[in-house]
Amino acid sequence: MTDPIRAAIVGYGLAGRVFHAPLISADPAYELAGIVTANPERSAAAAALYPSARILSSVDELLAADGFDLVVVGAPTPDHAAVAARTIERGLATVVDKPLAVRSVEAAELIELASLRGVPLTVFQNRRWDGDFLTLRRLVEQGALGDVWRFESRFEWNSSRPRPQWKQETPGVDGGGVAYDLGAHLIDQAVRLFGPVESYYGELDGHRPGAVNDDDSFIALTHTSGVRSHLAMSSMVAQRGARFRVLGSDSGFTKWGLDPQESQLAGGMSPLDEAFGVEPAEAWGRLGRDGETAPVPTERGGYREFYGQLAAALRDGAPLPVDPRDALVAIGIIEDLQRLRA
Repeated sequence: MTDPIRAAIVGYGLAGRVFHAPLISADPAYELAGIVTANPERSAAAAALYPSARILSSVDELLAADGFDLVVVGAPTPDHAAVAARTIERGLATVVDKPLAVRSVEAAELIELASLRGVPLTVFQNRRWDGDFLTLRRLVEQGALGDVWRFESRFEWNSSRPRPQWKQETPGVDGGGVAYDLGAHLIDQAVRLFGPVESYYGELDGHRPGAVNDDDSFIALTHTSGVRSHLAMSSMVAQRGARFRVLGSDSGFTKWGLDPQESQLAGGMSPLDEAFGVEPAEAWGRLGRDGETAPVPTERGGYREFYGQLAAALRDGAPLPVDPRDALVAIGIIEDLQRLRA
């Protein structure tokens, strides 16, 4: 395949607008050929930014059309499995936003269906290419902390923005809440760093009046390697904690602040900009012991790598950027904790 990979995005909310559309349109291996949204305002915005893309009103319209090689499912989490099953049946290579599906059985069925149909299926776990995560992974692999004992990881803020209706009204057991939204990232990163999970527990709380899902949650993992991961996710904190705090036998590493790529994309920065993914020195993490820490330059974030690796997979048979089977770990944990909470 030498022609551009013709991609269609299902959904033009945060995922489609901020992440997928800019990353796809910036990669010469792709043509952003279609965007599916039933929202008139979003349709108009998408058409203005991407005039060569076909603006479609439904998945039915997409599947009835020709001219697409790849579908990116950026619809609300509860719709992931149903939409992906249809695109796979249609024979279209499929990217699904994390966590892939709400329930383990749905995710396993998608993976099996893709295998039977010979259709590439992968999961958009973009946080594997956060600059701070890449930096930490390098430090761990180099043994800079000695034997790691504890890994603390947080996505926290205090948001007054109106939440999308589906996020506000979907019960946790059906895919709503910060555990599915953010925990899927944090668990995936922890497993990438420290290996399989032996046991876990969680505290999934809802503080908003009338909340039907969790907005302030904590999940603890014990890895078979012996490392304990403490993962916090919240949209209700008055003071944020460190993004990473990692403690080992020889040293510790602490990092504050979120990777800049999401805010850069939301602000309109092109992924091709020289400043994209670059973190200023004042935001670098520090390695060492109290009283003798030193800054560690943050590696450049690489969200573009996901679609670069996907193009190599589709064209040359290289490995997919994310094995969809990896998603089963986080889904299984969150699904179980949500069931206990309910």
